[in-house]
Amino acid sequence: MVGTLLTRAPRHTGGAVAAGFYDVKDVEVIILYPKGKVSKVQELQLTTLGKNISALEVEGNFDDCQTLAKTALADTELKQKVFLTSANSINVARWLPQQFYYFYALQQWQRQFEISDLKSQTPVICVPSGNFGNICAGILAHVSGLPCEKFIAATNANDIIPRFLENWILEIKPAVSTLSNAMDVANPSNFVRILEIFDHDYLNLKEKLETYTVYDEGTADTIREVYENFGYILDPHGAVGFYALNDYLFENPEKQGFFLETAHPIKFDSVEKILGTYGKMPESVKDLFSKPKQSIEIDANYEDLREILLKKI
Repeated sequence: MVGTLLTRAPRHTGGAVAAGFYDVKDVEVIILYPKGKVSKVQELQLTTLGKNISALEVEGNFDDCQTLAKTALADTELKQKVFLTSANSINVARWLPQQFYYFYALQQWQRQFEISDLKSQTPVICVPSGNFGNICAGILAHVSGLPCEKFIAATNANDIIPRFLENWILEIKPAVSTLSNAMDVANPSNFVRILEIFDHDYLNLKEKLETYTVYDEGTADTIREVYENFGYILDPHGAVGFYALNDYLFENPEKQGFFLETAHPIKFDSVEKILGTYGKMPESVKDLFSKPKQSIEIDANYEDLREILLKKI
């Protein structure tokens, strides 16, 4: 059996992997998600399949889930009995393919602004960032040839990296809950990979990477303003990206760029509370509400997870 450990389930990975591997022979999918820290739709996507999909509801936060997964992946005795891999951004195979949609986004941006000469105008790219896998893929794409003036890592109140780039001290604090819940990461595991790409040359890194911290009030205001001005419903993570890019371009009016949106707004209860709507509900989501929840509650205790994994052999 193959156990696939997911710690960043709330945004896309958990539901996508669960659906993609559902009922696949000889594959066991183990999803870890923090109890009470995902929306109703997010939870239904993770807990309504059954069969070879096991959803573990962890008494803790996203960092606790990630720590459990990393501990299992480093357990040499366990790996002699169970073949394990990760499907979240701990595993570079998850985010390496993300490089391609940066090139696709660049093509769209060029067409939108009728830009034919990238030497005279390269984009600023803003990425909502929690575990920093997505922006790591973008930076790697840039190293491979993607034209980019600057990357902006837009974070929420979990601002360890913006603070690090100010004083070069990596100060780990407990994660706090925000509207953009998939970004509620206190210790981003992929940032060390970004440091490696830049050979730990902090000055070069800061030249290429800008950071903005966006708090919930700004996130909610952005969702309202974009809906009122453009009729588009942002999810909270996309709103963080829009806010940060808008601020940067206001300070640098000669620049142009784009930001990455992340998920359908229906996955976030907060959007309906802010706007009174989250748009039309997809049929696939409607079907989820008729299915029973199937999950196993566990403490943020590695031995509990280990026991479950061994039972899956």
